[in-house]
Amino acid sequence: MRGRQGKAPEEASVDLTPMLDVVFILLIFFIVTSTFIQEEAIGLEPPPPPSPDTPPEDQQQSILVYVGEDNLITVNGRYTELAGVRANMERLRAENPDSALIIQAHPRARTGIIVKIRDEAYNAKMDRVNIVQSEE
Repeated sequence: MRGRQGKAPEEASVDLTPMLDVVFILLIFFIVTSTFIQEEAIGLEPPPPPSPDTPPEDQQQSILVYVGEDNLITVNGRYTELAGVRANMERLRAENPDSALIIQAHPRARTGIIVKIRDEAYNAKMDRVNIVQSEE
């Protein structure tokens, strides 16, 4: 036993440099090949004000759909369900074909309901649809 020297076993080491190179190459690849989606938002433009030289009786009537804070829907002051909004819009439009639609929403109203009302207006072939936000 004299010939043996007490050497401690060497620790195994792993070289991480090639793995980091691969990770950086994959990162660059995914950044270069990724596409970014440009989302579109719903515009909240108020309707144009009536001209001052037009008498009030000649001004066109508007259909007002109001969505309250508690997501209750009124069409020209009458409460209605979401399913009945289109029928009410078509009835009021039949009475006055030149009427514009104004969707007025409370700031805390659910956006999904507003979008569904707008879609129903487009399905009812309403030409002029304006979405406005009401003051609290």
